[in-house]
Amino acid sequence: MSPAAAPAQNADIAALSYEQAREQLMGVVNQLEAGSSSLEDSLALWERGEALAQRCEEWLEGAKARLDAARSDNQ
Repeated sequence: MSPAAAPAQNADIAALSYEQAREQLMGVVNQLEAGSSSLEDSLALWERGEALAQRCEEWLEGAKARLDAARSDNQ
């Protein structure tokens, strides 16, 4: 995978649900832990993993904000 291909492959991440992003992140981690990828592929996987982790964090922050808002509405 070329370095220029990585951003194109990561462009789909913004549309993922939390569950989809988490599942893909787990797959990336498994691939990296297997250690069978080339250095270039490992770097691309790491970049995708970082982007997936960020997407999961965005979902979790959004969920926390919604819970905080619901709690403040009930007080």
